[in-house]
Amino acid sequence: MTDMNSIRRTVVPITDEEAADSVSAESFKSAFRLHPSGVAVVTADPGDGPVAMTVSSLSSVSTEPPLLVFSLSVTSSSSPAFERAESVVVHMVGTDQLWLARLGATSGIDRFADASTWTRLPTGEPVFPAAYAWLRGNIVQRIEAGNSILCVVHVIETSGSSAGQEIGGPNANPLVYHARAWHYLGDHSKI
Repeated sequence: MTDMNSIRRTVVPITDEEAADSVSAESFKSAFRLHPSGVAVVTADPGDGPVAMTVSSLSSVSTEPPLLVFSLSVTSSSSPAFERAESVVVHMVGTDQLWLARLGATSGIDRFADASTWTRLPTGEPVFPAAYAWLRGNIVQRIEAGNSILCVVHVIETSGSSAGQEIGGPNANPLVYHARAWHYLGDHSKI
């Protein structure tokens, strides 16, 4: 496990003058609605129960070492738990797991009420085995950026790594979020 004292915390400063020059939040969100994003569900358990949230801000940033990043909105009810968590599991979801994406995106519910849909890894993190792929890692840095926190994760295990198998497979149609709606990629969308 990562030593909590070793997790670096960085703040991205924006001066009041720079903030005054910003576009409106609505204009910014409107532009990004036109930009499709992959969908993932992130889970953790900081010691007081499992949490999950759906993200479309997932990105790989390095292969050596394997690092990924996702962002948390400070207004999300799950953010405080992710702030305390040392490790997370990032679930890649496809059309067959739309239910999981919706589960992580719905506020005010017990996302772990149906015990038949999830389990725990030997290391303790909650995992939804239905995801076509998952990655487990330790949060190594948190970066405060406006009303979000970027979490940098060092990936130490994938759903296929212990068995040496291919992850996903040919029938994994990735779920995409675009213009406030769920979409999927498949043979029909190749150009």
